[in-house]
Amino acid sequence: MPNETEYIQQAEATRVRILSEALPYIQQFAGRKIVVKYGGAAMKDGSLKDKVIRDVVFLACVGLRPIVVHGGGPEINTWLEKLNIEPQFRDGLRVTDAATMDVVEMVLVGRVNKELVSLINQAGGSAIGLCGKDGNLIRARQQGNREDIGFVGEVSSVNPSVLEPLLDAGYIPVVSSVAADETGQAYNINADTVAGELAASLGAEKLILLTDTAGILENYHDPSTLIPKVDIQQARQLIAKGVVSGGMIPKVNCCVRSLAQGVRAAHILDGRVPHALLLEIFTDSGIGSMIVASEHF
Repeated sequence: MPNETEYIQQAEATRVRILSEALPYIQQFAGRKIVVKYGGAAMKDGSLKDKVIRDVVFLACVGLRPIVVHGGGPEINTWLEKLNIEPQFRDGLRVTDAATMDVVEMVLVGRVNKELVSLINQAGGSAIGLCGKDGNLIRARQQGNREDIGFVGEVSSVNPSVLEPLLDAGYIPVVSSVAADETGQAYNINADTVAGELAASLGAEKLILLTDTAGILENYHDPSTLIPKVDIQQARQLIAKGVVSGGMIPKVNCCVRSLAQGVRAAHILDGRVPHALLLEIFTDSGIGSMIVASEHF
């Protein structure tokens, strides 16, 4: 039986081996931009939140340039209920009247964003919180001219020059998915969409969506059917066949759109897995589904 000293030595040897295996990936991605959409259970579970934050700081410390984009649906619902405003959804979209928009902006920009900034700073990183309004980072427009859903927006344009100086100075931008149109009217935009458009405008190496599923599955109810890698054509075929369905369709479409605009790879990961970001970026097998432009990537 190994004694305590041998256990410690084995653990240290494992740690060193892991770091050594990660070195080629650290060298490959040094200086590259990585856009991470942070949401789902990883935002609600305190221990998972700590691990995601530490992963983001680790990426910055080894030379990558992460940008975090976040939503905050559950906390928006909590505050709407506190204010006696009933949350409403139509076709999967939050109906956002003027009162709801005020709450969305308060929660996403004033609470969730600053909490994440604070946590990153506490973990040793240097974060700066932004929303789409800051420096006209993101210009919005009403989604599909659908007045029945109120101030639900889509991305009209992105101004990456707002983020470039921050990244060059070593800061980690944390972006909430609130933006305004040319009149100053605020809109609530899907955070996956914001992450994808930011990744495209920045020429990011990777777009990573943290979700509550293992990735793209052949059988939605069986995590062992994970599809580790597909290209754009295969992804579209999976949607047409119904393999990709429900809430996964907009996520996959978001990835496809970002790839079509020059992002090198898009990943859909289970944010409930501790250190999912590091496992996906710095190991050969990864843990989620990677979507690339071509099968020859």
